[in-house]
Amino acid sequence: MTTRIYVPRDSSALALGADTLAEAIVQEAARRGQSIELVRNGSRGLLWLEPLVEVQTITGRVGYANVEASDVAALFDAGWLSGGVHARSVGPVDDIPYLKRQQRLTFARLGLTDPLSIDDYLAHEGLVGLRAALAMSGEAACEALIESGLRGRGGAAFPAGIKWRTVQQAKAARKYIVCNADEGDSGTFSDRLAMEGDPFGLIEGMIIAGIATGATQGYLYVRSEYPHAIAMLEAAIAKAREAGWLGERVLGSDHAFELAVAKGAGSYVCGEETALLESLEGKRGIVRAKPPVPALAGLFGQPTVINNVITLATVPVIFARGAACYRDFGMGRSRGTLPFQLAGNIKQGGLVELAFGVTLRELMYDFGGGTASGRPARAVQVGGPLGTYLPESQWDIPMDYEAYAAVGAVVGHGGIVVHDDTSDLAELAQYAMHFCALESCGKCTPCRIGSTRGVEVIERIRTGDAAQKQKQVQLLRDLCDTMVAGSLCAMGGMTPYPVLSALDHFPEDFGLRTVQPNAAEA
Repeated sequence: MTTRIYVPRDSSALALGADTLAEAIVQEAARRGQSIELVRNGSRGLLWLEPLVEVQTITGRVGYANVEASDVAALFDAGWLSGGVHARSVGPVDDIPYLKRQQRLTFARLGLTDPLSIDDYLAHEGLVGLRAALAMSGEAACEALIESGLRGRGGAAFPAGIKWRTVQQAKAARKYIVCNADEGDSGTFSDRLAMEGDPFGLIEGMIIAGIATGATQGYLYVRSEYPHAIAMLEAAIAKAREAGWLGERVLGSDHAFELAVAKGAGSYVCGEETALLESLEGKRGIVRAKPPVPALAGLFGQPTVINNVITLATVPVIFARGAACYRDFGMGRSRGTLPFQLAGNIKQGGLVELAFGVTLRELMYDFGGGTASGRPARAVQVGGPLGTYLPESQWDIPMDYEAYAAVGAVVGHGGIVVHDDTSDLAELAQYAMHFCALESCGKCTPCRIGSTRGVEVIERIRTGDAAQKQKQVQLLRDLCDTMVAGSLCAMGGMTPYPVLSALDHFPEDFGLRTVQPNAAEA
């Protein structure tokens, strides 16, 4: 009897020796004369357990966490091929509370399949959405996406169906689908997990977008720091093309669609859609003024859908199960689910996909298990390096775009970075300005100059005498107002968010005794 063993091949597992581990398992099985089939699956997203090895038994897949090559012989001795108990054992993987309590739609296949196996993909609802889309008109497909309530998961939260419909209705000789996979926010990794663990899902979503809008060419713009994701996507695209998903006749239909991977060059601002388009055209990544919007004049001046990885990877499940099914998850105008990413000073870091409405406190403690340091959590940055710092008084606000906007916060890409009570929020605020100065494309003055002056002003507040602090605080607030109102894109427009939230909620770190005036308006 042959036993199937799953060893993850995503970047986090590879960094922890998964390749060496896989080789050790194969060699030990051969030495003992035991028949195994080694499958390199995607990560389950339980990153604090990596490498998480799973063994297929008659009762299901049994997991062994944080496995090292030196553990392999002892695992075979413990009878792990039949689910034997060992110090590394975590029991049936599907019963791990962290995983069992999730609502996985976009990531339903994550960790279950070999990412490059078409047979595995088809066995787990693969192409059901694409076949449904092929049976619809472009107008009907766009309306279905609007009905689902899916909003862009890159942070702006613009209704995806509205963007698609704008491109679908535009008159042009050629249209494009561009996937923004330039995942550069600190504490975010859902795009990477999707590309490395379920590339066919993203490919199917992009093909559906092309079918719905009349676009015939797609590009995946992936940051150069993701070499494993790039390799996985290129291999998956080749397999999809060979299987007839891509080309002149998609699945034998009259629709044509092609797909290619483009590698970014390390610029954070190229995560902004117009700077990304400039880079994709071979130019320097500088933000474009809008209008015109990319949906009307995007890549090479043609109508272009630009969505991020999670938006497009969610499309297949919407078309497979119906718009109403997806819309039934979530709250208010925030429909469906979001993959929240727990990072920073957190005991159990990883990916948690849940419907909108869960609170930060629930994510941090019910899933994350509190801080890794064991000290009290003090501040949580949500939405990337330009997101606000939320104090404990705001940890019970439901994760919802509008609810967060009401307190000057952003859900963004779903990244959550936890800080304990040893963190210096004034130092972090100063770093936010420094980060903006480093990464600004330089096109607009509020961002280019404002961030540089911001670093200097915060330094004066932190180190200056008490008599000057109040004047410097007001200067900092005025500077932030200028950046918010005058910057061309979110790079400069959002840098004040972490700065002002740190100043408002943690004034003592700046050497201030009380919350400063104008905090309510900030």
